[in-house]
Amino acid sequence: MSILDQLQPALVWHYFNEIRQVPRPSKKESKIIAYLQETGKKLHLETITDAAGNVIIRKPAIPGKENRPTVILQSHMDMVCEKNNDVTHDFLNDPIEIYIEDNWVKAKGTTLGADNGIGIAASLAVLASDDVQHGPIECLFTVDEETGLTGAAALQPNILTGNILLNLDSEDDGEIFIGCAGGIDTVATLPFEYQNVPDNYFWALVEVKGLTGGHSGDDIDKGFANANKVLNRFLWQQAHKTSLRIASIDGGNLRNAIAREAHAVIGVPNGEKESLRVDFNVFAAMIEKELEHKEPNIRLELSSETAPEKAIDKKTTDLLLNALYACPHGVIRMSDTMPGLVETSTNLASVKMSGNTIIITTSQRSSIDSAKHDVAAMVNSVFTLAGASVQHGEGYPGWQPNPESPVVKLTASLYEKLFQQKPHVRAIHAGLECGLFLEKYPQWDMVSFGPTIRGAHSPSERLDIVATQRFWKLLITLLAEI
Repeated sequence: MSILDQLQPALVWHYFNEIRQVPRPSKKESKIIAYLQETGKKLHLETITDAAGNVIIRKPAIPGKENRPTVILQSHMDMVCEKNNDVTHDFLNDPIEIYIEDNWVKAKGTTLGADNGIGIAASLAVLASDDVQHGPIECLFTVDEETGLTGAAALQPNILTGNILLNLDSEDDGEIFIGCAGGIDTVATLPFEYQNVPDNYFWALVEVKGLTGGHSGDDIDKGFANANKVLNRFLWQQAHKTSLRIASIDGGNLRNAIAREAHAVIGVPNGEKESLRVDFNVFAAMIEKELEHKEPNIRLELSSETAPEKAIDKKTTDLLLNALYACPHGVIRMSDTMPGLVETSTNLASVKMSGNTIIITTSQRSSIDSAKHDVAAMVNSVFTLAGASVQHGEGYPGWQPNPESPVVKLTASLYEKLFQQKPHVRAIHAGLECGLFLEKYPQWDMVSFGPTIRGAHSPSERLDIVATQRFWKLLITLLAEI
């Protein structure tokens, strides 16, 4: 018996409960692929899997609606796997532990996977339902949306027959999305030499914790702090005041998540120990004051650490700290054509050590392709000056809005009719797979909508129960009307 069994619509929550028990990290979707294949088989529906791992399940029209247009319901299988440092969870094997609080479904210290598990659940509920009115249905479940959109990129141009696509990967009830930003990753690799640590040094662990984090597209304009930036700010100050050495540094995890936690093992001469502690307390109080409204749960901690055997060479330490300080993060420009929409942004996603290199991962987004490449070049130049080698990913295209789309107009009118309020029809700064689909299927008419999800890509991710009911009602009404 699950706590979700009490919720409506029952069939949607039934499948969401099953999905949250199936591990599905990006690029490791074999278990969710097998689950979808088995579900299609149980429902006696045509189920195919392409070479990339995308799964398609087809359901015929109900009697009397055979001549209706075929509708594609699309969602992605993988989820962002983030957890708090004090939580033990194996994303390759463990189910997501959930609870309900204040009309939200939440996870216990990990991401919930509502992005895009609720889209999968709604699609499966349509396939399993006996009373939803619809024409022919094709459900498309793509792999690896979160770390490269490779499933969408690999989709074959003739494998689907429908010309109307409903993307179920949006996160705001009352908003209908008709466009999205394109993106590109920029990764810098900075080599360094390990040196023996000096004698008579005091070593400490500096930690930044408790930040909100969030989606690097949808939340980039919310003003949430970046743990990499906060940590580096203190280290940079100390490097200009003391004989600072860094033994290790680690911050953030995923290219599409704002860094919530970061830490470093640092050393200063014993004679500067007390000065370091005083400076840290002053810095922590200053940051807490600066961010008291946006980051009320921020925690900065400094604790003694066992002396390491080696540390990063001093020259690279200075280059790294200067580059991280100079690296842009956040909104670069707001849209000139759509008020309130972020046009271009960049995310300083993670700082990791691997062997004798420091790997800095960033991601850029923009609804204007040239601007996307411009800010990627900006980031490139910062790390090139620091002596790093820099590589850009292949990137993915945006989805240009079409306000005259018939399915957009129908979706908006049905939303207003069902809920007595006009939806906000807009583009989103987050990346959706729709731009890649249009490269293969330029004739597709597309719209994206979903229930309210907050804190996506972070352990504070939560799914609104009432908004999920509205999402389902809009979906099945739309299927009946198309």
